[in-house]
Amino acid sequence: MNIDKLIRKYFNGESLSPTIEVFDNDTIYNTYTDIVRLLNGYPDIELTMLQGLSYCFYEVLDNVLTHSEKICGTVLMRYLPEDNKVQILVADDGIGIKASLCTNPQYAGISEEEAVRTCIMDGVTDGKGMGFGLYSTSRLIQNVGITLEIHSGNSMLIYDGLNIHITEASYWQGTIVYFELHSNKEINPNDIVDNRTDCEGQFNDEFAKTDELDNLW
Repeated sequence: MNIDKLIRKYFNGESLSPTIEVFDNDTIYNTYTDIVRLLNGYPDIELTMLQGLSYCFYEVLDNVLTHSEKICGTVLMRYLPEDNKVQILVADDGIGIKASLCTNPQYAGISEEEAVRTCIMDGVTDGKGMGFGLYSTSRLIQNVGITLEIHSGNSMLIYDGLNIHITEASYWQGTIVYFELHSNKEINPNDIVDNRTDCEGQFNDEFAKTDELDNLW
C-alpha cells in the first residue's frame, strides 16, 4: 500500500504529520483505543462528537477485516486544533466494495458506481455484517461532518451531509474511507446510531471509567 500517496492526497498542506497505525485481527482493538485515547486527550475536542466518532471508527476498522479479504488495514489520523478539525482515513488493498457486495446474491451484477453509492445506505451488506457501519458514519457526517469520501476501484463517493456526488477517480485496489469532522460541535451521539445501541455508554465505559474519576477526589 502506498502510504506516501495517501498522505500527499489527504494530509498535505499542514505542518502536522498524521498518526499512522497498521492493524489486523490481533491489534484492531489496540489500534482503536490508541487513536480514540489520543483524541480524548485533547480537552478542546467536544466529548459528544468523540462518543459518536468512536463507534463509527471501530465499525470502519472492522469492515476492513470482515469484507476486504485482507488480513490487515491502515489508519491515518490527524487533529488540527486551529481548524477545529479531525481527519481520519482507513484504507485497505483488498477486493473492493463492488466485489464484496457481489458475493451477496441481492447485489449480483451491481456496478462499481452503484456499489459505492449504496454502501452508505442502511442494511447494505455482502451478508457478513449488518450493513450499519458506513450508514452510521454517514449519519455522523450529517450531524458533525465536513466531508466523507469513499474510494474503491475507479469510483469515489463524496458526501457533505446533504448531497452525494459520485465521481471517477484514479484506480485504488481496495477501499479508502476518509472523513473530516468538526471537533467542536455538540451532538447527541446515540442519534448517530438511530438509538439502536448506546454508543455514549460504551465510550464512557471504556474511556471514562468511573473508578478513574473517583481517584481524582
